[in-house]
Amino acid sequence: MPDSRSVEVVTFGCRLNALDSATAKAMAAAAGLERTVVVNTCAVTAEAVKQARQAIRRLKREDPARRIVVTGCAAQTEPAAFAGMAEVDRVLGNAEKLRPASWTATRTAFEAGIGPDGKIAVGDIMSLRETAPHLLDGPADTIEGHTRAFVQVQDGCDHRCTFCIIPYGRGNSRSVPMGVVVERVRALVGHGSNEVVLTGVDLTSYGGDLPGATRLGTLVRTLLRHVPELRRLRLSSIDSVEADDELLRAIAEEERLMPHLHLSLQAGDDLILKRMKRRHLRRDAIRFCEEVRKRRPDMVFGADIIAGFPTETEAQFRASLDLADDCGLTHLHVFPFSPRTGTPAARMPQVEGETVKERARRLREKGADALLRHLAGEIGGRREVLVERGGIARTPGFTPVRLARPLAPGTLTHIRIAGHDGARLIAA
Repeated sequence: MPDSRSVEVVTFGCRLNALDSATAKAMAAAAGLERTVVVNTCAVTAEAVKQARQAIRRLKREDPARRIVVTGCAAQTEPAAFAGMAEVDRVLGNAEKLRPASWTATRTAFEAGIGPDGKIAVGDIMSLRETAPHLLDGPADTIEGHTRAFVQVQDGCDHRCTFCIIPYGRGNSRSVPMGVVVERVRALVGHGSNEVVLTGVDLTSYGGDLPGATRLGTLVRTLLRHVPELRRLRLSSIDSVEADDELLRAIAEEERLMPHLHLSLQAGDDLILKRMKRRHLRRDAIRFCEEVRKRRPDMVFGADIIAGFPTETEAQFRASLDLADDCGLTHLHVFPFSPRTGTPAARMPQVEGETVKERARRLREKGADALLRHLAGEIGGRREVLVERGGIARTPGFTPVRLARPLAPGTLTHIRIAGHDGARLIAA
């Protein structure tokens, strides 16, 4: 058996990246790599790329003899920049990191004495048509340290938001066939998973490249029908404008579909949304949240919001600030705008850096206030929670709970909410 301890992985970015890291680590170990660290990068912000470069330098200082393989979205979009770092031994693209042959070739290159010209193995991500080939014969999808299981059902994005570099790191939208997803979820449940999360880069575009009229709602209904032993199903971030009618019906009718949606909203002003090249307006976001709450009154919403997008005025920023109230958002994921080279937004008139930071701070304060109201409203209620590590559990609405006594991670239990500490609920 390969020793996965000989391979270390450092992950930046989203849960999909974390899922990829688990697969890459297993493949690297199976290929026989030793004393190797894989840095799985994120490209969503310039800060994420900077942090990856800092981590690479630190890792090499800590152990000069270790090999460093860089992969992920930043490696896909900036391969030459990472290959130019003296600390880096190999750069693998996003497709390559999920292919066993890439890791075997990496080991061979290391043994042969890889030169500067042989560092890069990054293909044309835009020509890629397959999605998550490792799902066909790989192990159950788990992320180290997590108690819920993640299943990638989609990758890439066909949209070109003016601020976003991710399509160039992940490629065009590609979906995993529904039968493969059903079998994967069935296997995970068979291994003891009580909760499964469907994830992807643009999850609500699921099925657009598959035969027939398959949509995300169809996938959700099919999963819940064909895997009746699955206790809880979650969705990762969705684009509300792409939500299909079958998904809305599932939200209303399927109790095992958890009442928590994280929305890709980005801004609350119509002109800024148009400059972002988003496909919804402010009223669309508000209407969606109202419609969902009519169908599922206990729904909890989170959202991504960008602070300080180019040309954003104070009034336009306040529209984003007010969106938290108008949509009834509970969890705000705030991104200070970061220009990404090669995107249209990087060429637009920029908002002054200190203003961007100040607006991000105000958005986070707004999110903290919204969370406090939500926490207070939960006191006295009874919830079935999924136990995580460290004495924490999650409600159906994904709110963290501090447990009164230790329980086995991954189990489901009913608790009463006695209070909160400003960040988490407290179980009686």
